[in-house]
Amino acid sequence: MKSNLISINDIARALGISPSTVSRALKDHPDISAETKKTVQEYAEQVNYRPNALALSLKRQRSNTLGLIIPEISHHFFSSVISGIEEVAYAKGYRLIICQSNEDFQREVINTHLLFDNRVDGMLISISKNTLDHTHFRDVIDSGIPLVFIDRVSDQVETDKVVTADFEGALLATSHLVGIGRRRILHLASPEHLHIGKQRMNGYLKALENAGISPDPELILQCDTRQEVSRLENRILELAKGIDGIFAVNDFTAIATMQVLRENNYKIPEEIAVVGFGNDPIAGIAYPTLTTIDQRGAEMGKTAADILLRRIENPSTYIAFSTSVIPVSLEKRDSA
Repeated sequence: MKSNLISINDIARALGISPSTVSRALKDHPDISAETKKTVQEYAEQVNYRPNALALSLKRQRSNTLGLIIPEISHHFFSSVISGIEEVAYAKGYRLIICQSNEDFQREVINTHLLFDNRVDGMLISISKNTLDHTHFRDVIDSGIPLVFIDRVSDQVETDKVVTADFEGALLATSHLVGIGRRRILHLASPEHLHIGKQRMNGYLKALENAGISPDPELILQCDTRQEVSRLENRILELAKGIDGIFAVNDFTAIATMQVLRENNYKIPEEIAVVGFGNDPIAGIAYPTLTTIDQRGAEMGKTAADILLRRIENPSTYIAFSTSVIPVSLEKRDSA
């Protein structure tokens, strides 16, 4: 099917002038008469002419486009990250192409190639939980495209990273549970190969150590989605008989677990106190409302975009790679 997009050549044929004259008239070039400029610009507006962004990017060696790959667009934290990135990008005259990996390694690789083929000036990536091979990230950097990792980062690739204070947040959450008298605390964890999973588990373990509580490997359960809570419901209920607190790696897991506990007549927080991580809006309307760690997604997005644009706009300047840590805080509610 033939494209209906109007080109400079189409305008030139319609007006009986050369394509170069049309191009210069659209750019308000001083060599073109005011009358010709007016004729060309009015006709271009009439036929809804849009410049060919790809052709312009090839000519200027810059597309003024950033690429973003995240696991889940619908997740409140990542939508906040997008808002922060877009605010900075828009202010600097950049567009944003957003891709979703849906926690799938192959989709992440395909999305990386898609962004590369669209000549983005830089990429921002939060890796899929199923990503173990990081070759595609190295390929991006080797091709000369700046890359900034957000939240879920690769420890195998040297580049800029912007992360949540995951260790400190988990330490804060677990210490709060200890502070209200809880000693047998179940940790519902992410896979350890993920940086956030490792850091949040270490924060949990450090809080136990600070309180003189010996960690029990039986009380660390890999379970970080609502689906996993459903699949592991019997195991969670078995463990519930001997615990008095739960620190979940994210709010959705915490809330799904509270639902299972309440359906089986456990009182929250009287018998089992629960703390999540993320401060998703659902935390404030869950029953009971969820005590959680507040992440600053928009601030993370702004910081990452600032770092990426600084690299893009200063290609010949040496800038050492950095890891920026976004602070967290405890949001106390009714669950703990």
